Amino acid sequence: MVVMRLWHGRVPVEKADEYEKFLIERAVPDYSSARGLLKIYFTRRDEDKMAHFLLVTLWESMDAVKSFAGDNPELAKYYPEDDDFLLEKEKYVQHYRVFYESQ
Repeated sequence: MVVMRLWHGRVPVEKADEYEKFLIERAVPDYSSARGLLKIYFTRRDEDKMAHFLLVTLWESMDAVKSFAGDNPELAKYYPEDDDFLLEKEKYVQHYRVFYESQ
């Protein structure tokens, strides 16, 4: 069963380009090193003075998610550098079971 994991964060728009770079350089290698990762989509939407980041990842199973996120996969995973960017640290992520995918 494929699992979609969604994480959301908000960054001041003046820091958004730097946060994009940080995510690509720091988070992508970390996610990519986890067993069972299928796909990564890191997205951004600017809204006035704030940028919303939505990180969407697809995993082979919930066990694969746990290989990345730990034994409590519903808790968001953060890096120390996130404190320099994020307006708040949302405690939880969301998981969805993918029941259909077109080719």
